[in-house]
Amino acid sequence: MADVLIALGGNVGDVRATFQKAITNICGMAQAALLARSSDYATPPWGDEQQARFINACIEIETSLDPHALLFTLHKIEQKFGRDRTTEKRWGPRSLDLDLIAYDDVSIARAELTLPHPLLFERAFVLVPLAEIASGRLIAGRSIASALALLSTDGIERLPDLG
Repeated sequence: MADVLIALGGNVGDVRATFQKAITNICGMAQAALLARSSDYATPPWGDEQQARFINACIEIETSLDPHALLFTLHKIEQKFGRDRTTEKRWGPRSLDLDLIAYDDVSIARAELTLPHPLLFERAFVLVPLAEIASGRLIAGRSIASALALLSTDGIERLPDLG
């Protein structure tokens, strides 16, 4: 079984409800156990800044799927919730974005999959929720907490838990 970190994001529709359903789908379709779930965070848009704020969260799961099969499953779940990677604008609005952040200590550099996620250490909107659930975890030799300490967290706001 692999220990996997996945980032969730979105800014279209009821994103928090989508996260709950998507996490259920991830656990079911990836035959995964949910080990941890961060709080939800409202975050400024990244890349294309002329759009609504995003909501971001992270989960930690345990699965026996290999990284490529898991990525395929995550893309299927995104499609189920209305995402079309073939027609969308890069870094634009989306109902659901599922990013495979880390898969054990596996390192992969292929066109279809790079692990750990190549932009992880540039994205406070991923590192903040990751720090909540796995602050001491080392990814590519760096702790999440030390990587986060180098970035601004301006505009990132923890949302209250849903009742």
